[in-house]
Amino acid sequence: MAELLLDADIRLWVFLPIVIITFLVGIIRHYVAVLLSSQKKVELLQVQDSQALLRSRLLRENGRFLPRNSFLMRRQFFNNEETGYFKTQKRQGAAGNPMTDPNMMTEMLKGNITNVLPMIVIGGWINWTFSGFVTTKVPFPLTLRFKPMLQRSIDLMSLDASWVSSASWYFLNVFGLRSIYALVLGENNSADQTKMMQEQMTGSAMVPPDPKAAFKAEWEALEVCDHNWALKNVESDLLGSGKTSHPEPNSSEAIYYQSKTES
Repeated sequence: MAELLLDADIRLWVFLPIVIITFLVGIIRHYVAVLLSSQKKVELLQVQDSQALLRSRLLRENGRFLPRNSFLMRRQFFNNEETGYFKTQKRQGAAGNPMTDPNMMTEMLKGNITNVLPMIVIGGWINWTFSGFVTTKVPFPLTLRFKPMLQRSIDLMSLDASWVSSASWYFLNVFGLRSIYALVLGENNSADQTKMMQEQMTGSAMVPPDPKAAFKAEWEALEVCDHNWALKNVESDLLGSGKTSHPEPNSSEAIYYQSKTES
């Protein structure tokens, strides 16, 4: 592999300008996204349903710390066949194809304008302006498999894979400045390309939730959930005797235990 010695002018006229341009474009993209974004309306019914699902999940996870009667009363509130919340609250199913929703299409167009289009334009301009430049070198050796990723627009088999071209340096800055954006703009900023790509891959920004299916799944999970009193032997565990057990409240054993203690 050929050993290179970079000119100091490359740091001033290629390396730093790409970093500054990428950072400033991210700042501008954030404020443009703030101006174009429309405030999403949160319906009271959606908040009520989400809180009910959260309460049911907490009951399944932590119900063993409640007395049996308290656990059954709460489960009855959700799963009763006639008056249960998951049975009486009728919700519509999932919406149709979100691609047919005009509002969804408008949000997708705004996302493409503020995220995809600037990256393509600035990336193409940097690739054309700084074509053929080697900007930096990673401080550890790499295999030849990294050459297509780190040496875009440079086709030299004799060049070490640790060198980074100008085009690859731009894309590294696009995804590597997220911590700086979070420090300057806050955590929920629109300059983070990684967050946008994750939403596109998972489809979380497009597919609306289905409350009917969520109610059914939570009802089934809560119905098969058994109550195991976690504080049954709490006294013996604390005292270390291993002989005394602490019965559940509101039970016949608890009443007998209390009367025996008072006598």
